[in-house]
Amino acid sequence: MKKMIALALAMVLCLGLLAGCGGGSADQLEQIKKNGKITIAMEGTWSPWTYHDETTGDLVGFDVEVGQYIAQYIGVEAEFTEIPWDGLFAGMDSGRYDLVINGVDVTADRAEKYDFSDPYAYIRTALVVRSDNEDITSFEDLAGRTTSNSIGSTYMELAEQYGATCEGVDSLGETMQMVESGRVEATLNAEQSILDYFNQHPEAELKIVAYTPDANEIAIPMRKGDDSAALRQAVNEAIAAMRADGTLSELSIKYFGGDITQ
Repeated sequence: MKKMIALALAMVLCLGLLAGCGGGSADQLEQIKKNGKITIAMEGTWSPWTYHDETTGDLVGFDVEVGQYIAQYIGVEAEFTEIPWDGLFAGMDSGRYDLVINGVDVTADRAEKYDFSDPYAYIRTALVVRSDNEDITSFEDLAGRTTSNSIGSTYMELAEQYGATCEGVDSLGETMQMVESGRVEATLNAEQSILDYFNQHPEAELKIVAYTPDANEIAIPMRKGDDSAALRQAVNEAIAAMRADGTLSELSIKYFGGDITQ
């Protein structure tokens, strides 16, 4: 009997310790502070959101500086991990990193699986074809056509919703080259990213033929659950601080040439 009581007490104590270590709403944020860093995943190939400076090779971009501000607000270092789009969420699911900051659209499907921060940017989707293409002038014209986009992106999903067959790629540059070379007929992407590409490649024989009427909300996904509640609150506070002190608008103008944060 004494052994059974001792065993029961040990189990209660163990469960209590587990609850204290794994069930609190501040656990993920506390662990981040303990480690002194917050791990952030992004593609690193999607200018001007996340890309490498051609001169220095450094990882730069709108989302890079957003991530650095959030880390500084929390009081830790930002550690960036570059992952192709189709691996971003899987890596966060497995706990390899804390946040994905990569111009992520808020969708119903994603909101079921992840908790999102407050929106920090708003973008429209643009439809791009070759300059000599007169057959595709609207999203409805994508039915039966071929497009290219990052695997699992909202742009791939939208193209397929309009009846297109989509080839998966790893970067914006690759998909634009596929359209220009005629390997596919069109691509969809963020308006600001496409305009930035045109600025970087004025010789590109490409054009925008249509835009979505409504802007998509861009926010920061993180794992669902009470464990991430304090982290989500801290990220939202950082975004609010960036709005209040003008940093968010300044970064948008710096990288996009206009304010996409309103």
